[in-house]
Amino acid sequence: MRQKREDVRNVAIIAHVDHGKTTLVDELLKQSGVFREGQEVAERVMDSNDIERERGITILAKNTAVMYKNTKINIIDTPGHADFGGEVERVLKMVNGVILVVDAFEGAMPQTKFVLRKALELKLPVIVCINKIDRPEARPDEVVDEVLELFLELDADDSQLDCPFIYASAKAGIASTDSSEPGVNMEPLFETIVNYIPAPEGDPEAGTQVLISTIDYNEYVGRIGVGKVDNGSIKVNQEVVICNHHEPDKQLKVKVSKLYEFDGLNKVEVREAGIGSIVAISGISDIHIGDTLCSPEAVEPIPFQKISEPTIAMQFMVNDSPLAGQEGKYVTSRHIRERLFKELNTDVSLRVEETDTTECFKVSGRGELHLSVLVENMRREGFEFAVSKAEVLYKTDENGKRTEPMELAYIDVPNEFAGAVIEKLGQRKGELRNMGTLSGGTYTRLEFSIPARGLIGYRGEFLTDTKGNGIMNTVFDGYAPYKGDIQYRKQGSLIAFEAGETVTYGLFNAQERGTLFIGPGEKVYSGMVVGQTGKSEDIEVNVCKKKQLTNTRSSSADEALRLVPPRILSLEQALDFIDTDELLEVTPKSLRIRKKILDPLMRKRASMKK
Repeated sequence: MRQKREDVRNVAIIAHVDHGKTTLVDELLKQSGVFREGQEVAERVMDSNDIERERGITILAKNTAVMYKNTKINIIDTPGHADFGGEVERVLKMVNGVILVVDAFEGAMPQTKFVLRKALELKLPVIVCINKIDRPEARPDEVVDEVLELFLELDADDSQLDCPFIYASAKAGIASTDSSEPGVNMEPLFETIVNYIPAPEGDPEAGTQVLISTIDYNEYVGRIGVGKVDNGSIKVNQEVVICNHHEPDKQLKVKVSKLYEFDGLNKVEVREAGIGSIVAISGISDIHIGDTLCSPEAVEPIPFQKISEPTIAMQFMVNDSPLAGQEGKYVTSRHIRERLFKELNTDVSLRVEETDTTECFKVSGRGELHLSVLVENMRREGFEFAVSKAEVLYKTDENGKRTEPMELAYIDVPNEFAGAVIEKLGQRKGELRNMGTLSGGTYTRLEFSIPARGLIGYRGEFLTDTKGNGIMNTVFDGYAPYKGDIQYRKQGSLIAFEAGETVTYGLFNAQERGTLFIGPGEKVYSGMVVGQTGKSEDIEVNVCKKKQLTNTRSSSADEALRLVPPRILSLEQALDFIDTDELLEVTPKSLRIRKKILDPLMRKRASMKK
């Protein structure tokens, strides 16, 4: 007998990147009394790891729970970046409704469309929260129209179209049901969640069914599966069977050793959980996303969509440069292999494959940001390794034709830069699909269909071309026939001619050839890239060259040499910059770009063979 559990609501917060999801969750936590009075609370408390805090983005979906009156509201904060879209798809299976957060100025963006489509396909009711209504250029009424148009475009049914709208400023901690009346607190949003999001339902008497939607990992207890109890109940020490909708042969008997529910930011140990509860289960080493835990007498997996395939790959290899092993703590192939395979415990959109050599691993992910976050995490943990340029993963269709991943790029730029962007993306095989004006005609919105490899290394150029005023958003758009060759980089590299330490005199002579990436007193080796030249071919320079001293020339004459400050590349810029014949050497302290073949003679021979 199916019944509803009225004292629980399960809701996910979905939105485009930077529209204020995590800040909204902060306020819901604060106003529900999770923190005691006077407790010091970090901003964006849900972004728990360092990279999330520094970049102001959410990478992993996270669970929390608040009490409002007598109802427990389980809230899941999700990422907004397309690279972490896999996280959003999965958690929607745990909830009975979603809060769609839309910026009152930017309106509906590509990722808004992606996450909303997923929610509508699962027939989930939607509460639309127009956030940042206190922005000076906010246009809430126009944004409501945009959102309703998006609902129509995505074939929403009548009940979904009849959704409530909430106008909020997450930063100020206020919400209201009327755009002209600012609220006083978040109560209107709490009320709407309780009244509009359906209570979870299931059969408490039936056999246990828990679908695992996310995996957490902890050094002490190993893998932790997080999911919703769909039917029956789950108890500590209960024997269950793991099965999977996509793997009919998979059936493993396991025991539940520990069970947790969420309360505020903490996991609280419980003995038993009933229908509608979101639980974390530890003690099962072989648990994966998409698995269902069932009673042994009624083994029935819950259907679960397959996780999106990776579209981009990089080679991670042991660092073999002359400066290898001086800065990193973990440098061997065994260390790198263990760390990459450990990442698979929590990141299901990632693939790690062994290659012909034990020194190198092929790592595939959903985009450049996805892989660069992994690289950054590894270097912070003390790893030293080298990575190659990102390459897209091609497929072959039924007719034997090569296909490649395509992206939809939505670009908002001031009108005067639109021409430069169209020209650049045209060279990278982008097709302009749509063009319109924004915010009173001062901005142009461009919509391109472009191969994923056409966007590799473009973000840095884009910021330069638009003087930092452009906003670019991309979303995966399936596979299409191969569009032809693209030349990534027009300029060559400045390559160090010999090993040693850089000297002002050598750098002064080299800076006339192009832009330098290093300053004086840095270690270099033959084959290391020290700058970028304006010409298309590579140039070798001697940055360690000292001035010959004679009786008549004093060494203090060097002080008159003025060096242009070097261009210091961040990890993303370096990954964007490297070409197919180069590698990025990553250590906890340094990022060095180098040629794959360090010896100049061998490099010349290899280029002549092509």
